[in-house]
Amino acid sequence: MKALVYHGPGKKAWEEVPDPTIIDPTDVVVRVDTTTICGTDLHILKGDVPAVTEGRILGHEGVGTVVEAGSAVSAVAVGDRVIISCISACGSCSYCHQGLYAHCLADEGASGIGWIFGHLIDGTQAELVRVPFADNSLYKVPDGVTDEAAVMLSDILPTGFEIGVRYGRVKPGDVVAVVGAGPVGLAAMMTASLYGAARVIALDLDTNRLDQARAFGASDTVNSADADWIDQVTGMTDGLGVDVAIEAVGIPGTFDACTRIVRPGGSVANVGVHGAPVELALQDLWISDISITMGLVSTSTTPMLLKLVAQHKLAAERFATHHFGFDQVLEAYDTFGRAADTKALKVVISR
Repeated sequence: MKALVYHGPGKKAWEEVPDPTIIDPTDVVVRVDTTTICGTDLHILKGDVPAVTEGRILGHEGVGTVVEAGSAVSAVAVGDRVIISCISACGSCSYCHQGLYAHCLADEGASGIGWIFGHLIDGTQAELVRVPFADNSLYKVPDGVTDEAAVMLSDILPTGFEIGVRYGRVKPGDVVAVVGAGPVGLAAMMTASLYGAARVIALDLDTNRLDQARAFGASDTVNSADADWIDQVTGMTDGLGVDVAIEAVGIPGTFDACTRIVRPGGSVANVGVHGAPVELALQDLWISDISITMGLVSTSTTPMLLKLVAQHKLAAERFATHHFGFDQVLEAYDTFGRAADTKALKVVISR
């Protein structure tokens, strides 16, 4: 089969590799029909995730068809159309019982890490992928849900909702700022209304993404290149600052921005993947009763989000702005990496 293989920082190739096979009775093999590229994949290619070693097939998002199932698999069968969750879960360890699948203790990949596709085991940017713990790591796609919508439930929608909205403790009437209007930031904006946010302020340097943000639930936009961007945000909050600031980029400047616009008693929810240390002005923040949260998505909300997508209450297909075939994977990476130039939100790679 063909797959996108990582060969060290800045190096990748679409090349022939052996087909995956069933290893454990809880495995399935899925023919990947649609996949996409995550900002985390770009971090890997920059060298920010050293656990990813040379020869790894990248990708942790996908929709496909089950072509082979292990003897212990009961929830899905050959021929089922499924969402491949970015997080695998054994379903039986203490963390899985808490719904904290991100820290599944099974020894697939590494104990305590649920994100293994394209990280610690071969991933989904391939024609076929082996999925461990299939009964707990796959979701059947309802009729009427397109691949373009379903693939957004592999990662970005649950990430924005769980790590941004839920960890940020958004509640009815809150003013929420999302710093970074990329796909995950837009997912946080789209789902903030589920918890009753009264106002959602999108901040970004890219005017196109700010324009897009309004279609994803932002009530207001601020260009963070403006000299008075902080005054603009505080002016929307009676001078107090926002109730919840969601960091959705993964660089020191955007995390610092969140700490500067959150009100006393508010929350900063870090969603972005950071490849370098971030300075925390604890000497200034301690007196403001600010909560700071962070985490790896557990995808425990995927079934609920999937119902909303199926009921057309979350327009997940809106993220899919650019389409490519499997033989255009390298071109897709180039397009996604130049999102500011190409106006790409998510590139979709399909058969």
